[in-house]
Amino acid sequence: MPSPIMIISGTNRANSNALRISRIILGHYQSAKIAAELFNLEDFPREAFDPSSYAKKPPAMQAIQQRVLDAPGLHVISPEYNGSFPGVLKYFIDMLKFPESFDRKAVAFVGEAAGVWGGLRAVEQLQMIFGYRNAHSYPDRVFIPGVQDKFDSAGNFTDASINDRLKKQAIGFQCFVQSVCNIASQPPPV
Repeated sequence: MPSPIMIISGTNRANSNALRISRIILGHYQSAKIAAELFNLEDFPREAFDPSSYAKKPPAMQAIQQRVLDAPGLHVISPEYNGSFPGVLKYFIDMLKFPESFDRKAVAFVGEAAGVWGGLRAVEQLQMIFGYRNAHSYPDRVFIPGVQDKFDSAGNFTDASINDRLKKQAIGFQCFVQSVCNIASQPPPV
């Protein structure tokens, strides 16, 4: 069985909109029979914040690192906080092995925010970081403005078009992941 695409809920805020969206995206992958798993930054190990973890990663962080390395693609859902993405997401990225964690890895992005730009700034900043780390960005990004007003009491989108865009993104990203994996497995040209 192939390794699952790793969905990263990009904040450790409890009951976040990013987590709601991540769960919806996971449902789209599951409905399409695409292997995917969710990593919620609420589960980021506390011991990873100890300054000594830069030199020696705690066992829980090593396990997360391996999941990132094994994943053929990463689907990052990020809120916009103060014109950027959450600091805990940056710290998570910083704790992963360089350069191999993202090198030639496919990455998709969803931005969400209370404001009218729907996390555009957060996603663009993340794309710069992942690009620096040699990742391949899936061009079909999804932005969700006014996110606080987009869910019903059951946690479903009140606007079906957002759900449709996320479903389309998930299915398209799987094709992109396969293409990137095929290119990465080819020997370099002589």
